[in-house]
Amino acid sequence: MLKDITLGQYFPGDTPVHRLDPRTKLLLTVVYIVALFMVNTWGGYALCIAALGAVMAVSHIRPRALLKGLRPLVFIIVFTAVLNLFFTAGDDVLFRWRFIKITYTGLERAVSMVLRVMLLVSGTFLLTYTTSPLAITDGLERLLSPLKKLRVPVYELSLMMCIALRFIPLLIEETDRIMSAQKARGADLETGTLPERAKALLPLLIPLFVSSFRRADELALAMECRCYNGGEGRTRMKQLRMAGRDAVAFALGGLLVAGILLLRRLGI
Repeated sequence: MLKDITLGQYFPGDTPVHRLDPRTKLLLTVVYIVALFMVNTWGGYALCIAALGAVMAVSHIRPRALLKGLRPLVFIIVFTAVLNLFFTAGDDVLFRWRFIKITYTGLERAVSMVLRVMLLVSGTFLLTYTTSPLAITDGLERLLSPLKKLRVPVYELSLMMCIALRFIPLLIEETDRIMSAQKARGADLETGTLPERAKALLPLLIPLFVSSFRRADELALAMECRCYNGGEGRTRMKQLRMAGRDAVAFALGGLLVAGILLLRRLGI
């Protein structure tokens, strides 16, 4: 299960999506999320799925990678579906048994919420799949640079986000290694009652915390030895520049929002 978590991973490539400016991808991701919450028709969901599929095809990201990333979220998706299916009121009853009642409104809402969660997570995954953590940091810093006038530590916040994204795969790999070592020593981490399984995780959490603090200390020491101070006056090896492909991407994002608004108005 841990190996299925792909958040924070970056798949290098030379596709048009990979070559987009990180600021463009960050802004379009926000636009996609906002548009997704504006959808209230099946035609709108179909348009969002088509847009997501087009980005996957252009960036050469296989559907298997997104589905693999969604596997750890199965419990949340199922829980969301159950809540909306059984606890949404409506007069159009499809099934009734004692206190259990399923309505057409509840079924429709459950399907729409599951689609929304899956599309939301998949769109976010595509951002990290096609953009390196360093590029995300630079793009986020440039986008939030006006906040520097309000004395907001923009660079520090961007650096923290970059380090967090970079450490997610490392911590997952370290957790898997510790679990394998504990199982080799006879630890049972998968059977027993819930309290017993929670208690069995203690030998896993302690070395994980120790390893995380050690990695953080080594990273801080390495940055200090290289006289890294960041912030104002820092130069970049790769300068961010908008190109024609970024304008095309923004135009396509605008068409997506316009299409969703039109379908919402027509009720399709």
